[in-house]
Amino acid sequence: MSDETIPLTGPTVDLTAPDGGTAVEVTGTGSRAALISDATSSHNGGAPVQTRNARFTSTEVSAFPEVTGREASWKLTPVDALRDLIDGALDGGRYDFTLDAGAGDGAGIDVSWVPRTDQRVGLAGIPEERASANAWSTFSEALAITVSGEERAEVRVQRDAFGPAVRGAHTIIEAKPFSDSVVVLDNSRDASLVENVEIIVGDQARLTVVTVQDFDDDARYLATHFGRVGRDATFKHVVVSLGGKVVRVNPAVTLAERGADGELLGVYFSDAGQHLEQQVFMFHQAPDTKGRVNYKGALQGAGARTVWIGDVLIGPDASGTDSYEQNRNLVLTDGTRADSIPNLEIETGDIQGAGHASATGRFDDEQLFYLQSRGIPEEVARRLVVRGFLADIVQKIGFAPLEERLHAAIEAELAGDAETPSIEVTA
Repeated sequence: MSDETIPLTGPTVDLTAPDGGTAVEVTGTGSRAALISDATSSHNGGAPVQTRNARFTSTEVSAFPEVTGREASWKLTPVDALRDLIDGALDGGRYDFTLDAGAGDGAGIDVSWVPRTDQRVGLAGIPEERASANAWSTFSEALAITVSGEERAEVRVQRDAFGPAVRGAHTIIEAKPFSDSVVVLDNSRDASLVENVEIIVGDQARLTVVTVQDFDDDARYLATHFGRVGRDATFKHVVVSLGGKVVRVNPAVTLAERGADGELLGVYFSDAGQHLEQQVFMFHQAPDTKGRVNYKGALQGAGARTVWIGDVLIGPDASGTDSYEQNRNLVLTDGTRADSIPNLEIETGDIQGAGHASATGRFDDEQLFYLQSRGIPEEVARRLVVRGFLADIVQKIGFAPLEERLHAAIEAELAGDAETPSIEVTA
């Protein structure tokens, strides 16, 4: 294998650390040998780690050992606050929801309950951890959203009746070949829910799935989203996390056929006492696939915590891969913590490019000074900077009513921001 440099592309953000130094930045650059060495070593001394795609999987909760909080997938999660979701008995029955059709008036979209024996169950993925397996073992019926029309269709599934009881759920989203659609899972109010979402994107289909977490302050939500993308298909997955005590959404997407295109986006805003977590996995399995991962978040208030772990695996058969992942966090007050860990594994030497980056920091004083010099008050200037930072993700959703609502929600979150912060970062 040659040691030529891999071409890497992707935007960078100038985030200044509170002490005037450079913000924490982790960027994948350099030779192919160096990248592979970095991607297959742990952060604590260079010991080899297991290939991301080789993790144990099972649909049976009993197949997984008890969660201690020391496991790779749980060590940054407040496990004690989630014991009943991880180990307890869950209500896997139906729940109430409402539908709101957008473009196309929902034509070509079918939403119905299907039995757990439905042939699509398990096609997109299998649980890798105990909570996911607990939900899988529990559900009696899955909510199936099937898109078949070639004309663009939009549907929003409003889910606000979960209630306080601990629940398990299973959702299937299938985009038939050549279909074009946007599906929004709009989650709100009270919930203590663990859920698996399977997303199957047929050949040459175009699908956007948006999951919104705007729960009440005491809600807890654990979700794993499995995605399988077919030949020459385009898949956009967007995670929006704003409300809830503990919210953890883990997308795992496989670009399974030649020419598959995956874009995984996320925007989150953590307030005092909130834990918002995303563990993202993009698997380039087939040749000539393209992947982009871009998550951005803001934190304010004592005890605000975010976790982002981004894993990208370029498999041995994925020649011609073009992949890049990044995470950016903007810290608005003291007492917050952002964990941001990008990982890259490369198992073939024949790729177009691959890289990763992570940065966390506070406001750019030069941007604030520029706006204030134009007569804009400091409080308004700060809001403009944050709104512009997060709008980069929001405007890519492609569902106008939701974009407008999220801009308003971000404005509401910013109503309580404070003075220049210090930060705690793990990368």
